[in-house]
Amino acid sequence: MIRVVVVDDSALVRGVLTEIINRSGDMQVIGQAADPYEAREKIRELDPDVITLDVEMPRMDGLAFLERIMKLRPMPVVMISTLTERGAQTTLRALELGAVDFVAKPTLDVRAGLDELAREITGKLRAAARARIARRTVAVEAPAQLRAKAQPAMAGAPGDRLIAIGASTGGTEAIREILTALPPTLPGIVITQHMPAGFTVSFAARLEQLTALYVREAADGERILRGHAYIAPGGRHLSIERSALGGYVCRVGDGEPVNRHKPSVDVLFRSVARWAGSHALGVMLTGMGADGASAMREMRDRGAYNLVQDEASCVVFGMPREAIAAGAASEVLPLGAMAQRIVALSGATALHR
Repeated sequence: MIRVVVVDDSALVRGVLTEIINRSGDMQVIGQAADPYEAREKIRELDPDVITLDVEMPRMDGLAFLERIMKLRPMPVVMISTLTERGAQTTLRALELGAVDFVAKPTLDVRAGLDELAREITGKLRAAARARIARRTVAVEAPAQLRAKAQPAMAGAPGDRLIAIGASTGGTEAIREILTALPPTLPGIVITQHMPAGFTVSFAARLEQLTALYVREAADGERILRGHAYIAPGGRHLSIERSALGGYVCRVGDGEPVNRHKPSVDVLFRSVARWAGSHALGVMLTGMGADGASAMREMRDRGAYNLVQDEASCVVFGMPREAIAAGAASEVLPLGAMAQRIVALSGATALHR
C-alpha cells in the first residue's frame, strides 16, 4: 500500500485528491496538511511514501518547502500545478529542485472528468513511489559559456542527420542535462516530452536560456536546422517529414492520443523511422510506461542508431526498459554519458565544461 500525505491550502482540493487516492485500491492518504509547517510535522510523524504538494500556500511557498525537503530528507514529491504560464514556470523550477512529476490542480468542475484525472494522478503517484530520488544541494544554473549561441555560419543549415529524443517522468531534467552539454554544431534535434498544453513554451524558454542551442516549441511546417532543438507542443503530436528543399520539417498535429499520450513519443519516432532512417540518432530517456518503444525498434530496423538510458540513472525505468525489451537499443548508457556519446556519434565538437 502506497502511503500518501496531501499538502494543499484548499480543503476542496485536499478532499478531491483524498477521494481519488483512497479509492484506487493500492494507495491511501494517511495525512493532510494545509501549509508546509503542518506538512513538516505530518511527514515526521507518518513517514509517507509520497507527498502531493501545492505550490502556492500560506506561511511558506511550496518551492521553498520542496527545496528544504530535497536537501534534508529527499522523498518522492508530485507537484499540484495550475495550468498557467506562471504555474508552468514554477512547476519547471520544482522539477529542477527534485520533484518527480506534476499534475494539474483539480478545479470546481473537476468531477465531470474525475475518472481521467484519477488515472493520471494515481499513475503518477505509483511512478513516484518507485522513483529514484537524489539529494539536491544546489540550484540549477548554466556556465556562462553555454549561453553563447552559435553564429549563423555554425547553426542554421538543414542536413540529412537528425537527433530524436523521447522522455516522460523525470525527463525535463534529463533533457536539460543533455542539452546543456551539447555544442551548437549538432544536427537538428526533435524532442517529445510528455507535457500538457501551456507548459512546453516555458520549458523551451528555460532550455533556450541554459544551452548553446536555439530551443523553441515546434511549429507546423518549420524547417529543422542545425544547432536548433524543437519541443513537441503540449497537447499536440510532433512528427517530421522530408523537405523538398533538403533536410526535414516539423509537423504538428491534433490527432488522438497514442499510448494515452499527446504528444506521443511513438508518433515522433515512427515518423523519424520513415523519413530519416539510417540518418537518425534516437535517444530514449527516463519515463513511465511504454510509449516510443515499438517505434524506436522501427527506427533501429531502418538503420537508426539508438541510445537508451540505463536503469541506475533513470528516475523511472519504464520507457527505457520497454525499449530495451523491444530490441530497440544500440547502446544502454547512464545519463551522464549521453551527451558525450551524442556528440561522438554526430561528429561534432564538444563544449568544454
